[in-house]
Parts: sequence; structure tokens; C-alpha cells
Amino acid sequence: MREEPTIRIPLGILGLLFALMMYGIAVAMIVPDYIGHWHTLVQTLIYLILGLIWLLPLRRFLIWMETGSWSAPEEDE
Repeated sequence: MREEPTIRIPLGILGLLFALMMYGIAVAMIVPDYIGHWHTLVQTLIYLILGLIWLLPLRRFLIWMETGSWSAPEEDE
């Protein structure tokens, strides 16, 4: 655990907000052209998947914000 505050956390939060905003705009602009004529339940499933897919890299990103490393630190027993 870190002892002193670092600039990684505020930069990480700003980067995360920017990346999520760009991802949301991209999904809102691109996806309806392809799936707009599909059945509503299929569209719902696609948007649900796209709404959750951004969570995949989040763990490593939060680890980086806290430790400065992209992988989880080894636990001391």
C-alpha cells in the first residue's frame, strides 16, 4: 500500500471518465446503424453486453492507479 498521494489517481480518474465518454459516444453513434432494425430483445442484449464490456480492463487500470504497476502485487504471507 502506498504511503504518499500520487498524481496517478486524479489522472486515472480523468482518463477513465474520458475513455468511458469516448466509448459511450462511439457505441451510440456506430451501433444503431447496424442493429437498429433488429428485434428489440436482441438489441437489448447487445446494449447490455456493450454496457458491461468496459469493465474488462477496469481491474488492471485500478491496480495501476493504486500501485503504478499493471499487475497485482504479490501477497506476502
